[in-house]
Amino acid sequence: MSAERPSLPPVRLHTEAELARDALAAPLLARAVRLARWAGPTTRVGAGGELVEAQLPDAARHLGLGDDEDGAAYASEAWRLAVDTGLVDFEDPQDADGTGEGDGEGTVTVGENLALLTSGSPQDVLAIWLDGLEAVHADATAPAFDDFADLIGEDGSVDFDALDWDPEEEADFLDGVLGNLYLLTLSEAGPADGPVPLPALAASVVVPDDMGEPTDDVLEQVSEAMMRLDDQFRVLEPIGIVEYRPVDETLLTEEGEEATPPADDEDVTRYGMVKLTPLGLYGIRERMLEAGVDAPAVGDLADKGADALLDGIAYYPEEAARTEVGLWLGRRGAEGAEAAAVELLDAARGADRRAPLRRLHCQQALALVGPEAEPAVRAVLGDPELGGLARVWLAERGAADVPAPPESMIFWLAVDTIAAQLDADGDLDELQELVEGLSGQHSGFFDEAWRVEHPATAEVLEAMGRLHSDRGAAKAARKAAYKARSRHQS
Repeated sequence: MSAERPSLPPVRLHTEAELARDALAAPLLARAVRLARWAGPTTRVGAGGELVEAQLPDAARHLGLGDDEDGAAYASEAWRLAVDTGLVDFEDPQDADGTGEGDGEGTVTVGENLALLTSGSPQDVLAIWLDGLEAVHADATAPAFDDFADLIGEDGSVDFDALDWDPEEEADFLDGVLGNLYLLTLSEAGPADGPVPLPALAASVVVPDDMGEPTDDVLEQVSEAMMRLDDQFRVLEPIGIVEYRPVDETLLTEEGEEATPPADDEDVTRYGMVKLTPLGLYGIRERMLEAGVDAPAVGDLADKGADALLDGIAYYPEEAARTEVGLWLGRRGAEGAEAAAVELLDAARGADRRAPLRRLHCQQALALVGPEAEPAVRAVLGDPELGGLARVWLAERGAADVPAPPESMIFWLAVDTIAAQLDADGDLDELQELVEGLSGQHSGFFDEAWRVEHPATAEVLEAMGRLHSDRGAAKAARKAAYKARSRHQS
């Protein structure tokens, strides 16, 4: 019964104002802003806009960092981000004097984006931060240049092939890991608000889904992936997308030796723990959307029509669906409640495969409308597709003068309800209970159900035959399914 589903569950994002504050507080962007404000006419840069080496100690001191190599490295990293995000602009050293024969040092000016961080909108801030995330992502997937001198040929060219580095492969690996972390964060079976162990995350992109006990070769690949990710998450953390506890260096007995995935009885936190921040959820989702991935967010449907709402929440988890409907109704206000109910009911009609699930979500949405929906609900009591739904809604609210449904409507509603639950792929025990409950309410249910004029009748009866615990009833359901199919084929 299932129609195409989104590949990811919906994410509940913080507001843009909250995310913008988080972005400004990200350590790397905060340092970049401080250096952009520190820069002046005497600040000198190289051909790529990098601070010349002589400027790094002053930059590090301005950031409150030490005079050692680490302080200079942090200052250089922050300056590169300031350049990459347009907080500062630089003039090419060769053109600094207008002759094309510069002295190898250029000058900098304030970039337009620096003012936007204080006077712009939250969207402006987030756009700048996303540029920063793109730059940091590129840094995280860049090769190590420990032996860079060995890669330079006699003509000065760099032999990148000798690095054994495929930039596209590296980026895909990291994006795959971040995508899995995003999914784990949103999954009902995930860690909730807790961090994910690095070995588990590495295994998620290395170990085949159908593999039972990992082989020694696969475990070695997991170990290599862990160390690769350890380096990458250390680079990503300062931009604010993750909270990261690195691999305990005491586990690495020799320099460059890889960590071994922990045994069950070891403290897994020593092997690295990572958690996406609210800003990280936003940033990774934006990257996925740009790549064409279907990554819904709660609130996306609030300004859409009821048809888009009911289709959109078809496979949302219950809480997310309820929140989305609440936001949709909130846009219409109390004065628009009845009109909203009319729109929901109109959208619930149909004989397509997703219609039963739309009707189920329509009924749940109407429960949030309140008593204002009653006139709209009563208006569809005679509708063959909506009349059963309307009676259930009115009965649940204790309404008076609800007409008894004709028997044909009772059977139609039973088929429609089971069709919706089959499409939703709900809990198997609950589905079995529903099947047995509905068929048990009416003696001779299967003698009549095959006659129901519903597109899913045969499919529902076949499912009832599989699910019903009573062998006699299961056989009757399968027989009824055969009759339903034969009826429509004749």
